[in-house]
Amino acid sequence: MRLLVLSLMLSPLLPATGFRASVVKVDITPKTPKWLLGYGARQSTGVHDPIFHRIVAMDDGDAKFLLVSTDVCLFSPTVYNDVAQRIQKATGVPPVRFWWSVTHTHSAPEVGPPGVYKVLLKGRSEHPVDTEYTEQFMGALVEGAKQALAKLEPASLASGTGIAMANINRRARDVDGKVSLGLNPDGPVDRQIGIIRIEKADGSPLVLIANYAMHGTVLSGKYLEISGDAQGVVADYVEKKLGAPMLYVNGAAGNIAPIYSVYNDPKSGHLTQFNVLLGDRILAANHAIGAATGDVKLWAGEKWVETPRKQGLDWTEDLTAYARMSPSGTPLVRLPVRFLAINDIAIWSAPVELFCEISMAVRNQSPFANTFYFGYTNGWIGYLPTKAGFAEGGYEPATSVFSEQAERDVTEAVVSFLQSIPKRQATGLAR
Repeated sequence: MRLLVLSLMLSPLLPATGFRASVVKVDITPKTPKWLLGYGARQSTGVHDPIFHRIVAMDDGDAKFLLVSTDVCLFSPTVYNDVAQRIQKATGVPPVRFWWSVTHTHSAPEVGPPGVYKVLLKGRSEHPVDTEYTEQFMGALVEGAKQALAKLEPASLASGTGIAMANINRRARDVDGKVSLGLNPDGPVDRQIGIIRIEKADGSPLVLIANYAMHGTVLSGKYLEISGDAQGVVADYVEKKLGAPMLYVNGAAGNIAPIYSVYNDPKSGHLTQFNVLLGDRILAANHAIGAATGDVKLWAGEKWVETPRKQGLDWTEDLTAYARMSPSGTPLVRLPVRFLAINDIAIWSAPVELFCEISMAVRNQSPFANTFYFGYTNGWIGYLPTKAGFAEGGYEPATSVFSEQAERDVTEAVVSFLQSIPKRQATGLAR
């Protein structure tokens, strides 16, 4: 059985009064040791490189939109919901137009309660939540969003794509067919870089948004200094070359690793080489895209997809909104999928670690010139593998809340919604 619940919140298309944008970068590097998330429970001993909230605000004259990329591994949807409510109260921007993505570095602090992470990866979250740092972390984002909206300025926007060979499939296969975490050069991988460039009125760069699928696991669990991993190092490199902030927004990286993965220190992991492998490719893609336009329209929507939950799986009481029981007694996961159309760009997002085959299949069926998937967005409720991935087994299916039906349910729902957006834009359905 496949059940879909549709919740649309769309903006009226009125004549634009001029596109404006801004960017704010907020340092969230802790000054004391913190529990790190992404491997087994461990505490930091120092800082290799600082971590940040990077916040972009956009306004097409009719509606405002906030996009955030944060240098942490993941957080529960409850953390997103808390901050979304605060931002709506402080700025008037509703949750459907506030997207919060993480870079998925495995060398950054835990924030907030573990949510489904504690259910799926038992033993990693037995220590108390660091409520003091979590509040600082969330408060810094709310203040940064207010600052970004206060400094909006005339802007223009361009988009395009590039290619980088910095990633690799991580589902290694042994001679007996067993799948485990490793490197698989023959496995599927998405090497597209999605680029959105926003310029100031004088044509100089205001901010670059780079979308690329890759786990933040160059550094292993034995490395105890806080770091943005390859994502943070590359963002810093591009920012220095470009003279403007860059948001690294991860993609469908559920089965994708960096080509150098789980090393015990930055030198052994060739961490700075990602500046060439990925940073220079981002800069090249940015250079190759066409001219920016100030005629920008933003359109936002949301669709809840319901799909069967893995049998026998526990759930957590703080995420009751993300699960329910069907009339026939089947436990379901409720997955919120967000959509953003910016002219001929379509972006969709979900709070999961998606296998790359799913995002590529969606992209191939999208009616938009450029279609990007923003992963790890607005929380985290685990891996979402393909049907074939469930059949093969391995770490990701074993630690997923979903069943093998999720690939079909999500793909069909997202493609259908994307294909309907141009008509909805034209008819001006209201949020």
